[in-house]
Parts: sequence; structure tokens; C-alpha cells
Amino acid sequence: MSKLSGIEIFVQVAETRSFSETAKQLGVSSSAVGKSIARLESRLSAQLFYRSTRSMTLTTEGAQYLERCRRILAEVESAELELMESHLAPQGQLKISLPFVDVIVLPLVGGFMQRYPQITLDIDMTDRMVDIIEEGFDAVIRTGTPVDSRLKSRFLGGYQRVIVASPDYLAQRGTPRHTSDLAQHACLLHKYPSTGRIEQWTGVPDASELPAAMVCNTNRVIIDATLKGLGIACLPEYQARSLLQEGKLTQVLPHLPAAENGYWALWPVSKHVTPKLRAFIDYLAAYFTENPLNAQPGVAIQGVSENCSTGLPME
Repeated sequence: MSKLSGIEIFVQVAETRSFSETAKQLGVSSSAVGKSIARLESRLSAQLFYRSTRSMTLTTEGAQYLERCRRILAEVESAELELMESHLAPQGQLKISLPFVDVIVLPLVGGFMQRYPQITLDIDMTDRMVDIIEEGFDAVIRTGTPVDSRLKSRFLGGYQRVIVASPDYLAQRGTPRHTSDLAQHACLLHKYPSTGRIEQWTGVPDASELPAAMVCNTNRVIIDATLKGLGIACLPEYQARSLLQEGKLTQVLPHLPAAENGYWALWPVSKHVTPKLRAFIDYLAAYFTENPLNAQPGVAIQGVSENCSTGLPME
């Protein structure tokens, strides 16, 4: 605790650049503040401040130490707030960003609102990669491997992607038997909104080299174009499932192992996990566990192999 007290005094001095001002704010003497800093420097074997009669500035070591100390104090404050709020019901506004996928979002949002009526949702439903920190989101759901060190993440569930086309398209253009045959077809490609990179297809080393009839950053447009017989697409199986079962789409190259991806919940590292945020993240995890995106064993889907791997090699 004495170490923590010394850290608190150091941070206060770094912010005020004054022993006397820090003493006034903490209700102690200036000499007590000075002695605390001296003890801290002695223990660390490092000078934290350049001092003169007129000014006080941080040394390079002091600036580095300050950043760490702020994180430590923020964690302590977060732990205290979490404990104090643990008995409170989740409530207040929650700003979230969700992918533009009806089959996932509509039941998820409706169920959460029924479970937590005191939480008001501010929803940005988009496929673009939002800046969670800058735009002030509490949490988002996105696909792909989390790479932003400013964010915490929780894996929600994996899903498979399958190559599909409408029966009319296949009747007119023929059915590919090998991945090399795709070079003779109109391909409808999906690109990631954040990078513009083309999403990979099953069995295709580089989907960006396929002949593109269209490139789009949302699957809703690609699904519509596929149903109209405008080309072949590689779609999330959960979005194509009912269309395959109804015969509106047919899987192409079903002998190939399904390409896979996954959904993640992301939220800022610096954000205190309030009861409303914790409720949302826990609800997401439970929802995706109870409603897995991959087809359940034994569910018959036209043209889809029933022994596809369900592992999740992330991109």
C-alpha cells in the first residue's frame, strides 16, 4: 500500500509540476510530498524529475514511469468501481456497432432488449470497420482476427463459407468441377471494408485473381446478385442455409473443405467494464453458444458435406 501511495503522489506531482500544489490537493505537507518522491527515486534508482527553483519537468525515465503508473491507478479505480457496481442492475445507454446481418442481429438485439429493459441501445449497424475508440463505442461485433492492442476481445463463434450459385446460372454457364474452372465464370467477390482485401474462397489460393463480375463490401448485395443468376459467390453458410434448403441456391464444389471465419466481441481496454457492458458481452457469448452459426450435425443441407471440419483457422 505504501508503494501505491507513492505512485499516487508521483502522478499528482507529474500533473501539477509542483510539490506545494500536490500537497494542497492531497491535504499533506510539501515536505511529505518531497520525501515521498525522494523515497520513490531511491527505490527505483532513477531520477524522475528535473528540479529548479522555477520549474519541474519529467525526465525520460519519469515520463515512461508515469504512463505505467497511470495504467496501474486506472486498473485500481476500475476494480473498485466494478465492486461497488456489482450489486446494481445493468442500466443506461450502450453504444454498439453490429454487422449488417439480419439472421444474427435481429434475434440478438430483440432478445437482449427483453432481458435488459433498463439498457438503451444506440446501434450502428454497418459492415464498415469503425474506430471503436475515436467514435466512442462501448463494444462491437466483427469478423477476423483482432489485431488492435487498444482493444480487448472475446471469441463468439465460428462459421463456414461455401461456394454457391443459382440453378439458373449453372444451367446457362455449366457447373465447375474443379477450382480451376472458376476462371471461366462470373465471380461475385466480397472485400473487407477495413482493408479492401478480397475475402478468400474455399480451395482458391488467391481469390483476388478470380474473374470478378462484382466486388462488394456487404454480403446482402452479393446474395441478391447470386439469386438473380449473375454469378458464383462464396457466402457464409448460415446466410446461404435456408436458400440451399429451398433449392434457390446450389453449392458448387461441395467436395472441398469449407472455408472458415469467426465473430469476435471487441471493446476498449481503457473502458471500465460497467454492469451494462458486462451484461452485453456475457449475453453475446451465451447467444452464440445457444445459436451456433455452423449447421448442427444431422441437419440436411443441399450440396453441403456433413463431415466438414468445424475448426477455426483465423485469417
